[in-house]
Amino acid sequence: MLLFLGFFQIGFSQKPEPERKQINIIYGANFTKDEVQFPGASIFSKDDRQVQFEHQGADLWCDIAIYYQRENRLRAIGNIRLQQGDSVQLTGGKVDYDGNTKLAKAYERVTLKNNAMTLTTDTLYFDREKQESYYQDFGTIIDSSNTLTSEIGRYFMEIEKYQFLEDVHIQNPEYTVDSEQLDYYTSSKNAYMYGPSTITGDTYKLYCERGFYDTKIESGYGIKNTRIDYNNRIIEGDSVFFDKAREFASATNNIKVTDTINQGIIRAHYAEVFKAKDSVFATKRAVSVSLVEQDSLYMHGDTLMITGKPEHRILRAFRNAKFYKTNLSGKCDSIHSEQRTGVTQLIRNPILWNGENQMTGDSIHLISNLKTEKLDSLKVLDNAFIIAQDTIGKVGFNQAKGKDLFGKFVDNELKIIDLIKNTEVIYYMYNDDDELLGIDKTICSAIRITMANNDVEDLTFFTNPDGDIFPEKDLPENSRILKGFIWRGDERILTKDDIFDEDDNHIQLAIIKGIDNPIDIDASEEERDKNANDPVNNIPSDQPESRTTKAPKKIEKKPSLRPKVEKVKAN
Repeated sequence: MLLFLGFFQIGFSQKPEPERKQINIIYGANFTKDEVQFPGASIFSKDDRQVQFEHQGADLWCDIAIYYQRENRLRAIGNIRLQQGDSVQLTGGKVDYDGNTKLAKAYERVTLKNNAMTLTTDTLYFDREKQESYYQDFGTIIDSSNTLTSEIGRYFMEIEKYQFLEDVHIQNPEYTVDSEQLDYYTSSKNAYMYGPSTITGDTYKLYCERGFYDTKIESGYGIKNTRIDYNNRIIEGDSVFFDKAREFASATNNIKVTDTINQGIIRAHYAEVFKAKDSVFATKRAVSVSLVEQDSLYMHGDTLMITGKPEHRILRAFRNAKFYKTNLSGKCDSIHSEQRTGVTQLIRNPILWNGENQMTGDSIHLISNLKTEKLDSLKVLDNAFIIAQDTIGKVGFNQAKGKDLFGKFVDNELKIIDLIKNTEVIYYMYNDDDELLGIDKTICSAIRITMANNDVEDLTFFTNPDGDIFPEKDLPENSRILKGFIWRGDERILTKDDIFDEDDNHIQLAIIKGIDNPIDIDASEEERDKNANDPVNNIPSDQPESRTTKAPKKIEKKPSLRPKVEKVKAN
């Protein structure tokens, strides 16, 4: 038998195939043939040592080998071990190996080890020519950090990359990842997601349909249909990034940040969230949307900042600040709104519109009731001035001024206005037939204006009023204007879209960079099935192009009701 084996090996080595490299027998042990069951095959079985073969840098050990010399292929059975170099080792129950294509098919409790990574599956294909292995019926990979499972997987050994398809799951003590398709690099521990994917950590939850995740430091981003639940906020946008160590998240393009406690929303095209400080910074067409008495309040500035815990939140709008809600709007240089006190301050050059009434002063404060969270009162401090166009004759302006103005809201409507110190009034008086009776021009110490449907219902003068009602022809044009009068009706904010300037409506959005070789989740089922059968299929990235937001359409303002006006004087 030994003589035969020696002759067989010598003969084998002396007549190599010119176009292929034969599988070499290192140790054949027991030899036999079975032409009925295995025609043309040589059968080797172990003795005190396993049968051993070698082929182009790889060694294979088994209990039984069925070797087809002409075809240059073999079937290895029992306690399989295939060793390639110092790092790659494959074990299993059976292996079919083709020496021409260098393709091995292993099955029955297959294990592939490469450096610190271990793959287990029932059936594994190992392509030594391409240095790739793949499975199509569930596999598990364990490395130094994670346990990964999927229905379909392919391993690219030279770049130490896995490509997983269908029911992909990463298990780690600190987080889990679930995805439809995911690429994973065993050296860097980086994951690239190309389908609906969810990452769940102790303090965050990220969903995206294309994204990146560094599993070592729990940092990543999504660039398609991305959402992250972060502390008490939900962040959505075209691109969302987060970093657990820095407790930081940012978003770019078409952003929506939802406060899950106070039910407020911020929309913008760039935002940053600092978890430890419980704060949000937003810019590029930034707007805050909150609910006030079943009515949405829209607040805009070139920059928005929200800081503090939920019960102590402070909202700031910087530069070119504006706000809008039904029958109430305003603008100024900046806005400061504090949850704890319920005070919203309009700072520097403020102007407020309540219905048709324009109010100005050095500083304007809106105060909410802390229990009901409804608008309670209004303060206009220093140089208070209220103007409304004469709604009947349309020929002049009703005006009132004083040092300070104090207003009272009832059921979301401004009902009472008190002007104090050095007050003056110009008011157009009409009878029930809408005929002009005259123009009232009065000065006194204080004035109370009672409102109904955002229009004047009553005027009450306090402490020695001095004035009269002048016929229109007897009061010159220049006497119908109080000192400091400035009409700014063309600036009035009539809709929620008016809070944005032309520059806001034509922002050039940033280009979101894609990720190499994604499978588009929106592809047809036929294409996706094709990709599933070939996990290495490369499809070009469909990176989004830059876009310009369109200017919003104006909304027609509904005409207001005009109740009758009655004037009452008091000494």
